[in-house]
Amino acid sequence: MPMPIGPAGPEGPESALPQRRLSELAEQAVRCTAACCGAGTTVTDGGDELPTAVTHPDLAGLVSVQLRSGEGPIPAAQERGAPVDAADLLRDERWPEYRALALDSGVRASVTLPFRRSGLTLTLSLFSFRPGSLDDVSCGPAQALGDLATTGLVRDRHYRAALTELDHLGEALRTRPVVDQARGIIMHVLSCDADQAFGLLRRISQTTNRKLAEVSAVLVDTRGRGLERELSTLARRDGE
Repeated sequence: MPMPIGPAGPEGPESALPQRRLSELAEQAVRCTAACCGAGTTVTDGGDELPTAVTHPDLAGLVSVQLRSGEGPIPAAQERGAPVDAADLLRDERWPEYRALALDSGVRASVTLPFRRSGLTLTLSLFSFRPGSLDDVSCGPAQALGDLATTGLVRDRHYRAALTELDHLGEALRTRPVVDQARGIIMHVLSCDADQAFGLLRRISQTTNRKLAEVSAVLVDTRGRGLERELSTLARRDGE
């Protein structure tokens, strides 16, 4: 069963989605690729998170050493945007640390396929005990599986972004009544119009590093009492 080897920590529904897709991709790629003894997958959008998965525990080190050192087929494929093939690691002198660990694990050949879409880069690495046995991988079903998985990850990310936006809109709708009340209080205290009152609310929110709804709730609870002088001072500064 594919093993996630991403950063340790609590895994919620959002972080589980990429891990699950990576695990499924690695497992399916091994099944449809002759002479393949295992696979590893990674995905990044340029941030700190780098979910990864492997089909066998012994392969976790082969992925980790590349990500740690920045040398190996995975970093090379990410940089070039093209497949990186190591047909026979016994004769290949690139990436000494990766090569030594691979040979120690019995791996003689590997190929890494990169997939880029919408700011996201996925890699699929296939490993074999036999040299020269993965030459046609970039033209086989593994390529199609990688394309499909990348599309799925991009769709997942867009879906999560849409849910986040809906949450923000919902919060804005829930807090609008208290903001409107606070604005009305400021209009009454300062005898200003609605736009000026709202601008003052935002100013207070920014200078106190509190949410607009929190500032508004304080004003509503106190009905503006005791804050007349402070509000007048801020209003004068905004008008300067």
